[in-house]
Amino acid sequence: MDVIGERMASQTKASKIEKLTALPGVGAATAKKLVDAKLDTVSKVASAGASKLIKAGIKAAVAKKIASAAKSADKAASATKAVASKAKAAAKKAPAKAKATASKAKAAAKKAPAKAKNLAKSVKSKTEKKDTSGTKKIGPSPKTPLSKMSWFKNLKK
Repeated sequence: MDVIGERMASQTKASKIEKLTALPGVGAATAKKLVDAKLDTVSKVASAGASKLIKAGIKAAVAKKIASAAKSADKAASATKAVASKAKAAAKKAPAKAKATASKAKAAAKKAPAKAKNLAKSVKSKTEKKDTSGTKKIGPSPKTPLSKMSWFKNLKK
């Protein structure tokens, strides 16, 4: 049982070392120093800065190079995660949007016959009005008040 635990620990340590060697300026020995100093991820190395890397046993010039490379790699990783989470959120919202659009289309389809009927009525009433306008009416309109009518004005005099 003890041997299996040691193998698993060495495998995880090896994978951590492998990930750290992806940074420029970090070889196997430097990565081992970082893992021993509990700086076993790129984000931990980025947040540690050059001073903690120097305390871990890395030379100052190399520590500065590793720190800046880790910061840029960490920024890129966080940006990638942000884009992925936005895409995931959009993918979750897409079915709901499609459903809402479909229900709006259904409602519009139900209203369409009523709209067509109302439109037909309005067209019919407009044509009827045009037919009656062909005859000329003589005199004031029914809305004209009595005081404005000529016979009423003559009556006052």
